Amino acid sequence: MNRETLLQWVSEQYGTAPDFPFENDNYSAVLRHPCGKWYGLVFSVPTRTFGGNDGYVDAVNLKCDPALADLIRDEPYIAPAYHMNKKHWISVLLDGSAPDDRVKFLVDHSFGLVTPKSKRNHND
Repeated sequence: MNRETLLQWVSEQYGTAPDFPFENDNYSAVLRHPCGKWYGLVFSVPTRTFGGNDGYVDAVNLKCDPALADLIRDEPYIAPAYHMNKKHWISVLLDGSAPDDRVKFLVDHSFGLVTPKSKRNHND
């Protein structure tokens, strides 16, 4: 999945329009839940975040349950979150290396984690 495909999918899935809150940065897009909380940040990160060399690559930071994050961090397209809490957030490459279904699952997971508890489909 790439940046454009992800932004189109979240628009269709959640009605999310990208938000560009950073001054002089029209590329880094915040994905907000209707409650106002971030569930994603689409931006360009240094390739070294994922073990590469010089340059930059598109990625999305997603909220992630720490237990799940521990299980999936060995996947080559997932890294501890760039510039965010590494216990509760992960970075996922958007260069086509991550299977679309995996990215969608992780976005769904992130969206669910920021859903207010009173709106969730289970008892907490």
